[in-house]
Amino acid sequence: MASQLHLPADDSVQFLVTHSNIKTFSAEICFTLQTTVEAVKDKLWKKSGTSMVSMRLELYDDADSKVGDLNEDFRPLGFYSPHNGYRLHIVDLDPTSVTSGGWLDDTSLVEKYTISDEAYNKLDSNFRKFKEKMISQNPTASSKKLPDNYMEDLCANIEVGDRCEVEPGAKRGLVKFVGKAEALGPGFWVGIQYDERTTSSPAEQTTAWCCRLVFF
Repeated sequence: MASQLHLPADDSVQFLVTHSNIKTFSAEICFTLQTTVEAVKDKLWKKSGTSMVSMRLELYDDADSKVGDLNEDFRPLGFYSPHNGYRLHIVDLDPTSVTSGGWLDDTSLVEKYTISDEAYNKLDSNFRKFKEKMISQNPTASSKKLPDNYMEDLCANIEVGDRCEVEPGAKRGLVKFVGKAEALGPGFWVGIQYDERTTSSPAEQTTAWCCRLVFF
């Protein structure tokens, strides 16, 4: 019979989570030390796409040295004595997994969806109509023309793949785009993929020069 491990009810640890097949996958997730390995896998498959039966979890310390494999589903995380900043690495054991082949990292392998301007304009709601509505409600704001190189100096130090925190909101994520986006307006823009799914509208999910980015 397994020995009982007594842990404080409010004890929790923040982990960095990475994936064997998705090199750009990175998330920061908190778990209580009472959480079983099985429950951890249940949450991670929803975020990573790797099924529980095909998932092996490896634990690394803050010096990136391997602590061990979390291969006993009934064990609580506290059994492995993790600390804040430790890394949980998902190893996908299924060669036919949706995460295999690299297509989740390399978007050139994915067939792109295209839509004509005529079909786009017929949509009940799109960013173009949202932008026109904002301009009609605040015409003075649109008259303040920004230069095409607005924020270029800041964006020169930002690279796709950088980790950052968006303020206000303190939402963390991964830089997925840096550059000009004519449909959004003049200047240089930064697109962020948040670690946690947001319920905001598509327009509100666009991160641009109007937000402050803290990089780490």
